[in-house]
Amino acid sequence: MKRNRRNLLVYLIGGLVVLGLVGITYAAFSDKGKVLGSSFSVGNADIKLMLDLTLGAEPTNLVDEIPGPVFTNIGQNWQRDYLIKIYNNGTYKMSLTSHSNYETINDPDDLRQYIFAEIYPWDDTNNDGQVTEDEIGTSIGKKTIIKWKTEGFSLGEFNPGETLGFTIRFSTGTISDTKQGKQGAFDFEFDSIEL
Repeated sequence: MKRNRRNLLVYLIGGLVVLGLVGITYAAFSDKGKVLGSSFSVGNADIKLMLDLTLGAEPTNLVDEIPGPVFTNIGQNWQRDYLIKIYNNGTYKMSLTSHSNYETINDPDDLRQYIFAEIYPWDDTNNDGQVTEDEIGTSIGKKTIIKWKTEGFSLGEFNPGETLGFTIRFSTGTISDTKQGKQGAFDFEFDSIEL
């Protein structure tokens, strides 16, 4: 019995030695490679409005909001242009749309149904911030302030670092005499969606 235990012990120790040698041999022929510090960066969608149309995409000239135009003495068949430049400050190609936004409390006399907005692409070729007829493209469409809110305008696509310019032509047709001296306030917004 003692002898069997001893033989068993010898076999176990021998087996462990053999396994150890196999392990050492295996370890001598193994290797590994590592990929360290993997980095992931999420892009961003960021459109900016140009405060001064002549300065370009200078960081101090790119803002999220600008004051809207103030038009007075609007009458029959009135028309005025408003110029705007929008810069793609993000990392994605974007699709650009525009909508008007208003609260009826800010337009109690329903001027929104008499005022039209027609949007044209504007390529300010000489970067002077002034529009000339040869810099205006084909009309994207003409809508009342109401339709601008409900339907909006699709203004195209633009790449990171690209600027799109637009001429927004505000106008009226006939206006009821009951609207004399009335006023309304409207906002308009530009939205971008990653493509």
